Amino acid sequence: MVKALRIPVDESEPITELEVFQLEDYQAAVGGWIEPVDIPQLGVTIYVHEEGLVMGLPLNARAMFLWWLFVPEARQKAMLVGPALVVGLPDRNGDSTDVPAPVADMFTQAGIWRVHAHVPGIEQWYESQETHDDYFEALIYAMTLLERWEEVDDVRVVPVHPERGADPVGGAAPIEPAA
Repeated sequence: MVKALRIPVDESEPITELEVFQLEDYQAAVGGWIEPVDIPQLGVTIYVHEEGLVMGLPLNARAMFLWWLFVPEARQKAMLVGPALVVGLPDRNGDSTDVPAPVADMFTQAGIWRVHAHVPGIEQWYESQETHDDYFEALIYAMTLLERWEEVDDVRVVPVHPERGADPVGGAAPIEPAA
């Protein structure tokens, strides 16, 4: 049994936790043959429908922007469509592992998030004054900012702690995207 998260295409639908036991469970979660997309920095694999693009399945913005944030070489080159299933990276035997607890919490628990943007040649990150109460809402804002603000070369989503402000190092989002 592997603890997983299912990310529906419709952003109004919540991300749900489920358990998968065998290949058929993975296939049922995405609606067909599965294709893995790894995000090593988060310790997760995202499974999507292998033929989703050919079938014209709708864009899964939450899954795709998550992938793009942490795997910059995929940005603007590949899309993730249809429902997505998130599990932990494979173990030494190639078997999926549980989605890491901090990642599951980040995706499913309430919190306050802020976007930071980086400009080349400047050590400091710029902090958006806008806050978001959903990680994926902040993520989509971050990726839109990266696309539209020409001076920015990277973005990150960080938790806001009321007592100390945004925390780019600790808390629920200890991992930054690769530049």
